[in-house]
Amino acid sequence: MAKAIRINAVGGPEVMEYVDVEVGEPGPGEARVRQMACGLNYIDVYFRTGAYPQPLPAGLGMEGAGVVEAVGAGVTHVRPGDRVAYAGRPPGAYAELRVMPASVLVKLPEAIDFDTGAAMMLQGLTVQYLFRRTFPLKGGETILFHAAAGGVGLIACQWARALGVTMIGTVGSDEKAALAKAHGCTHTINYNTENFVERVKELTGGKGVPVVYDSIGKDTFTGSLDCLAPLGMLVSFGSASGAVPPFGLQELASRGSLFVTRPTLFTYTAKREDLDSMAAELFEMVESGKIRIEINQRYALKDVAQAHRDLEARKTTGSTILIP
Repeated sequence: MAKAIRINAVGGPEVMEYVDVEVGEPGPGEARVRQMACGLNYIDVYFRTGAYPQPLPAGLGMEGAGVVEAVGAGVTHVRPGDRVAYAGRPPGAYAELRVMPASVLVKLPEAIDFDTGAAMMLQGLTVQYLFRRTFPLKGGETILFHAAAGGVGLIACQWARALGVTMIGTVGSDEKAALAKAHGCTHTINYNTENFVERVKELTGGKGVPVVYDSIGKDTFTGSLDCLAPLGMLVSFGSASGAVPPFGLQELASRGSLFVTRPTLFTYTAKREDLDSMAAELFEMVESGKIRIEINQRYALKDVAQAHRDLEARKTTGSTILIP
């Protein structure tokens, strides 16, 4: 038996139960992984609340790092004893031990410890596809990135600096502004005390930015559109404040023939060769020191409800991990 978090109904943090589960042998295409650390991400809240439906009862958690104990038939890219990390479906990372699809596993370099591996995969791969594939940044651009002091945000600050990109980041407090700037964010906007649209226009001489990366959703969507230069792109990759309401396509035309996309990491990593190349670039950025993964919160797995409360209250900064 192994300890894991399970939900039998959707709802608040209280629906998560710390229980014993039976973990069997891996089937074809599967691997059994002994987890050393699990990542905490806002997508976990979406699954817990039912915003992202899944059959119940179910596990939670999309990210972890550990050691392969066994593999099923057809699995050749990892073997027992390998150090691995992952970010991918199905949920179930909140566990000491799990059997899972081997297709999402990548070998973790020896230079990267398990805590860092668990904290970096989902957030780091997200920044990789946002900056390198969805709207490829070449250097010299000025961009707007919401929630710049969060886990994805602090990685984005550092990656933007490494690329020679001027990053404008929104934050919720002066303390978070200082944190974002310390990690490479050029300009910060406290959206609780400043109008971020007006500040972006001020910082860009009225031109706006070519791209906005927005994980907030409902509360920032229209403002994000208003920050874009003509032919600019809004990359809406999350909905922390709620889902974006329906809008007319004319809204894009009237603001200068804008583009909007709603990408997900799992589409970008669906092909094995893409996952391998994305992970390789992320690992190189971390091993070179260009990106430092900030683990600012650690919780025991059994205390996951408090971790979710803190995440939803925006009390966390950087990355958060759960220790089985």
